[in-house]
Amino acid sequence: MLWIQGLHVIFVVTWFAGLFYLPRIFVYYAQAEDDTTRMTLAIMARKLYKFVTPLMMLAIILGLWRLSYALDYYLTSLWMQLKLAGVVFLLIYHVQCGRYVKLINSGDDHRSHVFYRFFNEIPVLFLFAIVLLVYVRPG
Repeated sequence: MLWIQGLHVIFVVTWFAGLFYLPRIFVYYAQAEDDTTRMTLAIMARKLYKFVTPLMMLAIILGLWRLSYALDYYLTSLWMQLKLAGVVFLLIYHVQCGRYVKLINSGDDHRSHVFYRFFNEIPVLFLFAIVLLVYVRPG
C-alpha cells in the first residue's frame, strides 16, 4: 500500500508541475509580439499538455486505488470529501487548460497576459488546500 501511496504522490507532484508551468506558457504567449515566438510557445503548450495528461490519469488511478483500501472511512470523512471536490475542480481546470491550448494552437486565443496571470494562480490555491486537508484532517 505504501508503494501505491508513494507513486500517487509522485504523479500528483508531476501533474502539478505541469499545471503550474502550462498557464505560464499561456502568459508568455499572450505577451509575445512576434509570430515565431507565439508559434513556438503554442507548440510547447501542446506538447506539455499531452505529456501532463497521462500523469494526471496515473495520479487519479493511484489515488482511487489508495482510496479503495478504506472506502467507507474516506467517503464519510469531511476532509476527504473536500479533497475530492478539490481534485474534481483541478480536473476541470486541466480540461480548461486543454481548451486554451487548442485555441492558442489555432491562433484564436485573444486573452490578455493579465487574464492568464490570474488563471495561473488557481492551482496554487488548490495545492495549499488539498495538502492542508490531507495533513490536518479537520472535522
